[in-house]
Amino acid sequence: MKFRLECQDTGSAARVGVLETDHGSIHTPIFMPVGTVGSVKGVYHHDLKDDIKAEIILGNTYHLYLRPGLDILKAAGGLHKFESWDRPILTDSGGFQVFSLSPIRKLSEKGCLFRSHIDGSKHEFTPENNVDTQRIIGADIMMALDECCPGDADYAYARKSLDLTKNWLERYAEHFDATSPLYGYEQTFFPIIQGCVYPDLRLEAAEHAARFAQIGLAIGGLAVGEPTEKMYEVLDLLSPVLPRDKARYLMGVGTPANLLEGIARGVDMFDCVMPTRNGRNGMLFTWNGIMNMRNAKWENDFSELDPAGTSFVDHCYSKAYLRHLFIAGELFAGMIASEHNLAFYLDVVRQARAHIQAGDFTSWKDSVIPKISSRL
Repeated sequence: MKFRLECQDTGSAARVGVLETDHGSIHTPIFMPVGTVGSVKGVYHHDLKDDIKAEIILGNTYHLYLRPGLDILKAAGGLHKFESWDRPILTDSGGFQVFSLSPIRKLSEKGCLFRSHIDGSKHEFTPENNVDTQRIIGADIMMALDECCPGDADYAYARKSLDLTKNWLERYAEHFDATSPLYGYEQTFFPIIQGCVYPDLRLEAAEHAARFAQIGLAIGGLAVGEPTEKMYEVLDLLSPVLPRDKARYLMGVGTPANLLEGIARGVDMFDCVMPTRNGRNGMLFTWNGIMNMRNAKWENDFSELDPAGTSFVDHCYSKAYLRHLFIAGELFAGMIASEHNLAFYLDVVRQARAHIQAGDFTSWKDSVIPKISSRL
């Protein structure tokens, strides 16, 4: 497993690269659809591969650990076989779920005690058993256990949180090196850079994480309550100091504009639930702007969903038809919208790669962001 940098933009920090895994190549910059519990909601795997052209999808350690559970996943031969997906998988450590479910958890130097959101049962994640859990799940790329610090945390809390994350990372790396993959293919892990919005903490976290990075590292704790401008400031701060030969993953981000601005700041990998979650609620992202498909203005509009789009759903269904499905409460509406949005996000990063290679990424980015961010 390795990351190879192929091209660097001359007018920004944008990069093109390839991340090689035993389940296939990942061409960066890349967007990764979120398959939290072993599926990308409402989307068939053959559509993910053939139409959306997803090269990697996510799973979530917290959710998979609770359901279906490690015994089932191990008996199945890992998540790839369990969900019939033969391309790469990345698993979050569950650290964000610890953050988002904060009323029912307790952090300590040892790890994190939490109650299941399903039945209230007690569980514990430590750096060591989190490695073991992700070995059983079998993701190609595992994420180190961390605490996702709130975006509005004060300095004292952020300092304490980062110290905890650094301690957990050191133990995680040690246990990772002492264990082996279970299913005959290579695994790696990404350290996670925390530190909230505080520049000195972010730089300290980046330096520490770089010591443990094998082929990549992640930037966490952004898009969790801080203003978007602060997110960009953190990325501007980190871009020059991160190892050039390691893949960079910005966790949980974001809108199409966020992706392009992140790419301009040297980010290689993204994930977010927005394409599918917003799609199920009637929001479509297109090259002409953002559409609420429940609006009456689409009732008699029989034009394609996105004439400039590359997904087959863009040219098979009209705006009027999709609006009808949403108003009627048909499940098919959410499926069409989710597939369209994912295809659009993957088209955004594909076009970004092409423009980085062509040498006109910045001018292209600046020209498309106002359009794709507008409300129609």
